[in-house]
Amino acid sequence: MALIVQKYGGTSVGNTERIKNVATRVAKYRAQGDQVVVVVSAMSGVTDNLIKLAKEIMPLPSEREMDMLLATGEQTTTALTAIALHALNVDAVSLTGAQAGIVTDGVHTKAKIQNITPKQVHDLLDSGKVVIVAGFQGQTPDGQITTLGRGGSDLTAIALAAALKADLCQIYTDVDGVYTADPRIVKTARKLPEIAYDEMLELASLGAKVMQSRSVEFAKKFGVIFEVRSSLNDNPGTIVKEETRSMEDVVIRGVSLDKNQAKVTLVGVPDRPGVAALTFKALADAAINVDMIVQNVSHGTGTPSTDISFTVDKPDLLKATRVIEALKPEIGLREVTADENIGKLSVVGVGMRSHSGVAAKVFETLAQNNVNIDMISTSEIKISVVIDLKRGEDAMRAVHAAFIG
Repeated sequence: MALIVQKYGGTSVGNTERIKNVATRVAKYRAQGDQVVVVVSAMSGVTDNLIKLAKEIMPLPSEREMDMLLATGEQTTTALTAIALHALNVDAVSLTGAQAGIVTDGVHTKAKIQNITPKQVHDLLDSGKVVIVAGFQGQTPDGQITTLGRGGSDLTAIALAAALKADLCQIYTDVDGVYTADPRIVKTARKLPEIAYDEMLELASLGAKVMQSRSVEFAKKFGVIFEVRSSLNDNPGTIVKEETRSMEDVVIRGVSLDKNQAKVTLVGVPDRPGVAALTFKALADAAINVDMIVQNVSHGTGTPSTDISFTVDKPDLLKATRVIEALKPEIGLREVTADENIGKLSVVGVGMRSHSGVAAKVFETLAQNNVNIDMISTSEIKISVVIDLKRGEDAMRAVHAAFIG
C-alpha cells in the first residue's frame, strides 16, 4: 500500500466528463489499496472568467477580495470530484486548503506556504477515504483566505507530498510529460524521460507551462521526486529528480518561450547612487517580481542620466507602472514606457556548464533568421533573450532545430 498525491490541472477537470475520468483513475489506485490525496485546480477557463468579472467592475480590485473570489474555483472542482467518486461507490471527502492544514503568509494573490499540519488529512486517509484538496489556496494564521499565485495547485501538491511523506507524487496535465519545447509550437519537440530539478526550475520560470517554478523549488528543497504525466492516457511521463552525471552529456535540455512578459523602461533616470535601490525596493514592497534588468551607459551633458529597463509578468504591468509613476518626482526621471509585445526566448541545459559556444550559437541562429535581440540574461545553465513577440514562435522553432533537431 502506497500513499500517493495526485494533482489534476484545469484541462484535466475541464468538464464533468473529464472529472468522471479523473474519478475513475483515482478509483483504480484506491482499489489497489493505496491511500490517495487528490489536489485539483479550477476547471479550465473558470479562473480567467472570475478575473474578467472582477475587472468589469473595477480595473484594479482589492487583492483580498480577489483571493476570496478566486478560491471558489478550486472549491467547486473538489466538491464535483468527490461527488464523481461517490458515484463510483468510493468514499471521498473534499477539503479547502485551510481544512487541509495549509498555512500561508498574508501576501494576497501571491501567498507563500509557511507550514502544513496535515493531521486531518491523515485521519481521513486512515478512515479509508480519498481526500480531495483544493489547490492554489491556504489560510493565514489569523484566518484570511489566500491564494498562491499562478501554478499554485502544483505547489499545493508538492507541499502536501512533502508534509505527508508520500511515496509518489504525480502531476497530471494535458500533455504526456516535459518536452524539449512546446509541441504545439515545435512539431519536432521530444518528450524527456527525466529532467533535473535545476533544468525544470529554469524551464518553469521561463514560460514552460507544464510546471510552476515555486513548485519545483519546493520539490528540490524537500527532495520530492515527482512525475509529470497526462490525465488523458496511461503513457509514462517525465520524472523530475536530482541531477545525475549522465544529464551533463546533453548540452540543451529544452527551449521555452514566455509570452507573459512585459517590459518597463525608465527614460532619463539621474545617474547617481541609490536610484536603482529606491526603484526596485518600491517594486519589491508592492510584491512585484522583476526578472531581467538592463541599465544603459550614462548619456547627455550636465547631470548624467541613463535608461533602465526591466521585465515583469504582464498581470503586474499596470501595478508596476503605477509604482514607478509615484516615484517620478522623487527620482526625477523623464518618462516611463511600457511594452507588452515582447517574448522571452530561453535555452536550458545542465550540460551548458561543461560545453562552450552555446551563446554564440543562439545569437548566430537568431541573426540568420533576422530576429533582433532586445535584452540578454544568462545563468550557469540558461541563456534568455527578449525579442519581438511576433517573431517569438519562429525564433523558438529555429533555435530548437539548431540544438535539438
